[in-house]
Amino acid sequence: MVQDGDTIDAVQQVFEGLVGWSPENQPEPRLAESVEVSKDGLTYSFKLRPGIKFSSGRAVTAKDFKDCFERACDPKFNSPTAATYLSDIVGVKERLAGKASEVTGYTAPDDQTVVIKIDKPRPYFLGKLTYPAAFVYDLSKIATPAKEMTNITEMVGTGPYVFSEYVPDQILRFKANPDYFGGAPKIAGIDRPIVKDANTRLNLFKQGEVDMVPLERQDLPAVEGDAALKSQLKFFDRPVIWYLGMNCNVYEPFKKKEVRQAVGMAIDIDDIVKTTLNGNVTRATGIVPKGVFGYQEQSNMLKFDPVKARDLLAKAGYPGGKGLPKFELNFREARPDIQIVAARIASDLKKNLGMDVSLRSMEWRAYLEKHNKKEMPFFHMRWGADYLDAENFLSTLLASYGPENKVNYVNPEYDALCAKADTTADSAERLKLYAQAQDIVLQDAPFIPIYFQRDAELISPRVKGLRESLFGHLPHTTVSME
Repeated sequence: MVQDGDTIDAVQQVFEGLVGWSPENQPEPRLAESVEVSKDGLTYSFKLRPGIKFSSGRAVTAKDFKDCFERACDPKFNSPTAATYLSDIVGVKERLAGKASEVTGYTAPDDQTVVIKIDKPRPYFLGKLTYPAAFVYDLSKIATPAKEMTNITEMVGTGPYVFSEYVPDQILRFKANPDYFGGAPKIAGIDRPIVKDANTRLNLFKQGEVDMVPLERQDLPAVEGDAALKSQLKFFDRPVIWYLGMNCNVYEPFKKKEVRQAVGMAIDIDDIVKTTLNGNVTRATGIVPKGVFGYQEQSNMLKFDPVKARDLLAKAGYPGGKGLPKFELNFREARPDIQIVAARIASDLKKNLGMDVSLRSMEWRAYLEKHNKKEMPFFHMRWGADYLDAENFLSTLLASYGPENKVNYVNPEYDALCAKADTTADSAERLKLYAQAQDIVLQDAPFIPIYFQRDAELISPRVKGLRESLFGHLPHTTVSME
């Protein structure tokens, strides 16, 4: 069910899969001791580490992986992520559609072996198995397997920590797992207070109540002006794109490319990055972020041009914004950075096109439910890499066959380029194909890139041994406190 980075950061302390990310940003064996790939690139054979146990004490077998995988792909469970991360595996699409009773491409021939067969050679496939949809857990502890886990007694994994307490909207607590296969963590546990207000989070850090806290851009001037806090400020570039989405089906005017292009050309992205966000993020150069295979320093992005934007809007039948039905810009609540960018977008559209755009912040779960149904007409959101390949952005987000295509964008030429690149072995050829595809979709403009994410965090000098990857902090197996 997990769809956001904050939750992934939490659950990766408790749950694991066959593979995980290394500090070098490569998938590496985790609960698997080894992996072998067939010469044709279609079969992956994993040998499990000997002696792995759930925190419940029960030994982990290959059948546990198979059972958890089948649960994730059960259409009754209705996972919003299984299709995105698991559908390359033979039989997953049929299982998700209710046309098969099990996934034939995922087998457990013996207690220590998992074999996975995929439909076509895919250079990025192992990266997909690092996602929580492929994690293993003690299924026997879940009262109703067809439904979500509802309390910490059901949340039993193999990871370095165990959930010890969860109070909704208050706190999530972990305690160290002394029997972790990699050795017990160096700290007794982790407390994660759930604090939605940015100022309150910052004050908790100042008071020594928390040791790590993410910052909003509005916090940075004061933090950088405080000598004590500035020395504890850390920046991390992330393979994440923040963008503006225009649904090609829900809002009638967005069916016209000229309207979408007008919107893209009326927003001063350079000034948003420089002024609204104080230059503390990186201006997007395309859809694929830096650090991801397929990144380009230059691409065919729309240029800020209010005059041309007005001409395009008039050509589409809406001169000066007249005749446009009312619409709203949706975004996640309790994140000031998101709100100020959304407000700036609405301001630019009013100033440069005469568009009246109302702003609507939404509670995260309600937002995701609407987003997953592809009902969001106009939204400001992010997408973070789950693996470092352009397929995770261009195909997953924008191909008509992409499971995360929430803007209902369809272009057969774009689809053909992405589909060929997805399964081509030659890296140079893949780069060429993805570049061509990206240029097409940037001009079709269902998706307007704004900036690449750069995280700002305050980290107490008491915290030692953090491990990093482009995706964020790795599980806290080596962290100590002074």
